[in-house]
Amino acid sequence: HSKPVGCVNFKMPEQTSASRQDMAAAGIPLAWRDSCAGLLIPLNKCRRESMFAPWKCEHERHAYETCQYKEYLTRMKKSAGLH
Repeated sequence: HSKPVGCVNFKMPEQTSASRQDMAAAGIPLAWRDSCAGLLIPLNKCRRESMFAPWKCEHERHAYETCQYKEYLTRMKKSAGLH
């Protein structure tokens, strides 16, 4: 089956978690300190550097949102007893 137009093969980095020290230094709130925080740090840095321009930081945002979605699926599978 064919891929949608503009779809790029995307592979998540193997290690997405950040150390507690890295998260604290980056000012990540406790509620956002999960296994995807290692992707949130560069996303927030890019956002600040680009003055939160919505057309910037697309790769970083996609990586973070993909990680969050995969975490969500994992939680749902565990709660349904499928994992």
